[in-house]
Amino acid sequence: MGRWVPDARGRLERAALELYAERGFERTTVAEIAARAGLTERTFFRHFADKREVLFGGTEPLKDLLVRTAAETPASAAPITATSAAVEAVGRLLEERRAAARQRQAVIDAHPELRERELIKLAALGDALAGALRDRGVPGLAAALAAEAGLAAFRVAYDRWIHGPDEEPLAAGIREAFAELRTITAG
Repeated sequence: MGRWVPDARGRLERAALELYAERGFERTTVAEIAARAGLTERTFFRHFADKREVLFGGTEPLKDLLVRTAAETPASAAPITATSAAVEAVGRLLEERRAAARQRQAVIDAHPELRERELIKLAALGDALAGALRDRGVPGLAAALAAEAGLAAFRVAYDRWIHGPDEEPLAAGIREAFAELRTITAG
């Protein structure tokens, strides 16, 4: 085996998702993931702290995209508009990975400890988004509410996207969820 292997992280992610689907999360070992990917355990640990991180790695790019998009939204935009733009940007990024997202979500849904980890990840994203809104001058309570409402809209749209027909883009589902959110909050 050579010292450098292209796309080692991607290969490890794909191997892990395949094994989680075949054997179950608990019965899959790091050694098996590495072997399936044609890599060593040492290489696995260069990319992931443990086998759960295969499912939850990649949070930083999502967080950066949320913050950057909220910051780039015109200053005149309402907090919920900046939130919607940021969440839609994440949706467009995830659309490229629907099959992997479905595999990932099936593993998470089957394990309470992984669902808890997913909620922690979403809370971190919400905190980052609320911070970006505060940086735009949005008061603390309004920033927190807009970020939480935005993540709620995202979760509903994501769930529909994961379990729905292949034709519906995630970003469209997010727009629909935000439109419904605006309708129900209009009184």
